[in-house]
Amino acid sequence: MKKKFLYFLSFSFLCALCFLLLFRNGIILDHLGLHLNSPFSKKVTVPDEYSSVDRNNNGIPDPIDFVKAARVEVEQRTKYKSTYYAGGYPPDIEGVCTDVVWRAFIGANIVLKDLMDADILDNTKLYPRVAGSPDPNIDFRRVPNQDVFFQRFADSLPTELIIGDVNNLKQWQPGDIVVFLEGDFDHVGIVSDKRAKDGTPYLLHNTYPFAAEVKLSSFKSPITGHYRWKY
Repeated sequence: MKKKFLYFLSFSFLCALCFLLLFRNGIILDHLGLHLNSPFSKKVTVPDEYSSVDRNNNGIPDPIDFVKAARVEVEQRTKYKSTYYAGGYPPDIEGVCTDVVWRAFIGANIVLKDLMDADILDNTKLYPRVAGSPDPNIDFRRVPNQDVFFQRFADSLPTELIIGDVNNLKQWQPGDIVVFLEGDFDHVGIVSDKRAKDGTPYLLHNTYPFAAEVKLSSFKSPITGHYRWKY
């Protein structure tokens, strides 16, 4: 009886582990900070081809500044909280997906809020989440507004992610901005310098309950925007 019970527990554990590994490419484990690779995945090496520009002269390429600043959100598990703040900026310990992006820019001494506020003021009709009346307290934190801004001022890149295709995967580099616009799911994040065994890039983002680093292939929603800042 005891052996049967132990066998049942072992079998249940293996089933649970397989589910966690396979469900949306391990998104649950990734969200918890447990980055495991499928034993069945093929090793794919993807070359680093990000910009070496270091405009803030800190000895680190600006795209990696983006990544390091965004990863702070993950390391401190920034609480997901969607709220309107006077002055625009939320406290350091809370925020939403768009806050990961402007905080990444701050890592390279680029104040995204100021850049967006200025363009929104001059080109209000282009921005869908402004409704004709600019509000610097919130406009820069809206995903559709960030999407329009990056369409205008960043390089647009392919939105199709092809697992196992090195030529495709190398187009997804650290510091890139990824946007999902699907009506009821507007989301944005920063491509990490971390990749899975099969070459899939990870995305640094914030969704309930806290910021996390997950495989880009884990998202069900189609990628509608893929941008690279003109460093």
